[in-house]
Amino acid sequence: MHDEPRRHLTDSGNIPIDPDVEVEESDTRPERPPHLRWGYLGVVALGGAIGTAFRAVLADLVPAVDGISWTILAINVVGAFCIGLLLEALAHRGPDVGRRRRLRLFVGTGVLGGFTTYSTLADDTAQLLGDGRWGAGSGYALLTVVLGLLAVVAGLWVSTLLRPRGATR
Repeated sequence: MHDEPRRHLTDSGNIPIDPDVEVEESDTRPERPPHLRWGYLGVVALGGAIGTAFRAVLADLVPAVDGISWTILAINVVGAFCIGLLLEALAHRGPDVGRRRRLRLFVGTGVLGGFTTYSTLADDTAQLLGDGRWGAGSGYALLTVVLGLLAVVAGLWVSTLLRPRGATR
């Protein structure tokens, strides 16, 4: 017989495990990133369904005028403002974990991601350009993007104003 120490099923190869040494068994696998966790995906999907439904109702209530959907422009600008407001508020309330992460994913990625629709903006712009309405198409696209950027900045600013004094993080 060999004088080699006994190996256990948990042995990783050539390194023998000493049965006299207590080792805390722990899962050493890295934590799955949020975008690969079913619970978070469900939260985003539910929020997205709510935001998309709300946008669809608003878009049906106020149809486009002469190929330009002012409702979609307003939706995108309001959504951009709300995203700035939400993210600034959450950033100063602690790390992106637990309830804050679920809130960000549900409201920010889900509801506001479904509510805003830059794909519809792109489609509307392409329709206007395809119809030869270059001024209307490029103006609509540029106006939406510029107003959206200004709305995000305004949301960040308003959230900063609403933050309780002395709360830096």
